[in-house]
Amino acid sequence: MTVYFIGAGPGDPELITVKGQRLIRACPVILYAGSLVPEGVLEGHSAHRVVNTAELDLDAIVALLQQAHMNGEDVARVHSGDPSLYGAIGEQIRRLEMIGIPYEVVPGVTATAASAAALGRELTLPGISQTVILTRYAAKTSMPPGESLADLARHRATLAIHLGVRHIERIVADLLPHYGEDCPVAVIFRASWPDEERVQGTLVDIAQKVRASGMERTALILVGRVLDARDFADSTLYAKD
Repeated sequence: MTVYFIGAGPGDPELITVKGQRLIRACPVILYAGSLVPEGVLEGHSAHRVVNTAELDLDAIVALLQQAHMNGEDVARVHSGDPSLYGAIGEQIRRLEMIGIPYEVVPGVTATAASAAALGRELTLPGISQTVILTRYAAKTSMPPGESLADLARHRATLAIHLGVRHIERIVADLLPHYGEDCPVAVIFRASWPDEERVQGTLVDIAQKVRASGMERTALILVGRVLDARDFADSTLYAKD
C-alpha cells in the first residue's frame, strides 16, 4: 500500500488539487498536520482513523505509517501548502525508503501563490523581476553558506520569506542596503483563510505597521518592485508578432 504526502494548499479548502481531495476521501487512514490544515480539507472522508500529528514526534508518525502498511491500508499524509516546501517530508521519506514502504507526493498550492493572488499581483514582470526566491529567516534553523538573507538580497529578485514575521526588524536591516527604503513590502497573515490579514508598506515603515497589527506567526513576507510596478513592458507572450 502507499503513503500519499498530500499538499492541502494554503488554507482555503477549495485550493486543494482534485487528486489530493480524491485521495483524502478514499484513504482509510489520514494523518494531518494539526492547525495548519483546516478541517474543511478533510470533509467527505471515509477514513476509520484520523490522527492529528501536531503533538507527535517523527518516530511516532513513522510507527503509524508502518502500522497502516502492515494492515494493507493507504495513508493520506496531509501537509499544509506544498509538502516539498518546509513540509519536513524529507525525513519521513527517508524512513519509508529504509523500511520499504512506497510513497507518492501530491503537490499543493503554496502560501506564496496564495499571497500573490490575494494581492492581485504577478511576481515576475518583464524588466522588473524574472526571479522569485523562496526562503526563510534563520532563527532556530541556521542557513547553509551563501543562503543568508543578506546574500540572497544581493540579487534584488522578488523575495518570499517564510517564518520571519517575528524578526521583521532584522529582515528589514538585511534588505535595506540592496532594495532601498522605498521598496514595497506586503505581509500576508494566513493567506486564503477566513481570517486573512494583509499589511502593506515599504521597507522604511513595514516593521512599524506589522507590530501595530499584532502579527506574530503564520505570515509570509513578500518583497520586491513587482508589488507596485505600473511601468513595465508587455510580455512577448501575447505580442502580435
